[in-house]
Amino acid sequence: MSIVEVLPSPHLSGQAIVPGDKSISHRALLLSALAEGTSSISGISSGDDVARTAKVVTQLGATVERQGDVLIVAGGRSLLHEASDPLDFGNSGTGMRLAMGIVAGIPGLHQLHGDHSLSSRPMDRVARPLGHMGAHIIGQGERCTAPLEISGAALEGIEFAVPVPSAQVKSAILLAALGAKGPTLVTESVRTRPHTEEMIAEAGGHISVTDGPDGRSIELEPSELAPRDWKVAADPSQSAFFVVAALLATSSTVSVHDLYPDPTRIGFLSVLARMGASLEIEEHDGRLSVTARSSELMGTTIHGDEIPSLDEVPILAVAAAAAEGTTRFVGVAELRIKESDRFDRTIDLMSSLGASCSGEGDDLVVEGLGTAKRFSPVSFDAHEDHRMAMSAAIAGIVGGGAKVAGFETVASSFPGFLDVLGGLHD
Repeated sequence: MSIVEVLPSPHLSGQAIVPGDKSISHRALLLSALAEGTSSISGISSGDDVARTAKVVTQLGATVERQGDVLIVAGGRSLLHEASDPLDFGNSGTGMRLAMGIVAGIPGLHQLHGDHSLSSRPMDRVARPLGHMGAHIIGQGERCTAPLEISGAALEGIEFAVPVPSAQVKSAILLAALGAKGPTLVTESVRTRPHTEEMIAEAGGHISVTDGPDGRSIELEPSELAPRDWKVAADPSQSAFFVVAALLATSSTVSVHDLYPDPTRIGFLSVLARMGASLEIEEHDGRLSVTARSSELMGTTIHGDEIPSLDEVPILAVAAAAAEGTTRFVGVAELRIKESDRFDRTIDLMSSLGASCSGEGDDLVVEGLGTAKRFSPVSFDAHEDHRMAMSAAIAGIVGGGAKVAGFETVASSFPGFLDVLGGLHD
């Protein structure tokens, strides 16, 4: 286990270049594998999670070649088959859950593996609806954890209401439905990131989306997909670390560009603005640019549906620790089944930097210190969780420094994180 030391920096300035959106990168690879013909993907995430998905689609029969900064994927449902070796997703829950929807409709026996962290995360929420569609899935224990065995089958379309907000569950069903017999209807009461339905539509899928006061409904007919030239925008979730760093450091200005602008991905910006953040946000050609400047923040109440994936909770908790007053994260119990138990890990991180943080039922409550200058030097174990590691690093650079154990896990999503952070030193 590696330990990374992050030294305090009084000022941060410059442009933070973040990798391609991880969620979109996974989907671009999987949809390209299904599409009949040759697709290209530019701007793809450089993280290990996405590299694992790229290897998986080659194991299933598609071909993936790199030409400079572009991936060329030749796919088609007729090319896909049972892999001769287990499909290893490393630390990628997104990769595994979405691929479950693909292999459920490919004849043969598919073995899906992951690392220690991924093997502790529940897969039953995906396995259950895929089982209703006709797939046979065997996992470990009541929560159907990895390793998994999936017997591909001729699938039937279903009607399914997603019980807990999850873009991954929704997406797995939709990917399976592309090759199923008959239509599929998926409904969600909380609108989650819409990448899968948008990208299926772009590739010519017979899909319709209806947004109403009670959520979103997605209807999908079996569809043959056409190849596409996918251009992956920069990852908003990764930008959140640098936005918060700029807000908490002294006399600092940091900008990030080319971000994917969907409201389900940029809720953290609205939260920070409500806390008093100085943010300049511009949209050009469907991409977002954000400039953040040093700010005095105030505590607020943050509801889970403002940031449906909850990915930004750890770094928002760092912002809350530097704010004046109390911040309450409402309804965030899903943090417990992320790469680590992020609910408890966030409490641990707050304790390490000297802020009071407690769990009250499904809520997290942070008592702010009023400024990051009051942060204690951080000593923190990332517990194989990239977002916790990066949040600890940000707390260190704007406060009293940090020593973060297990930082190698950051390679799963953002291998160049420390280089980008180091480039912002004034």
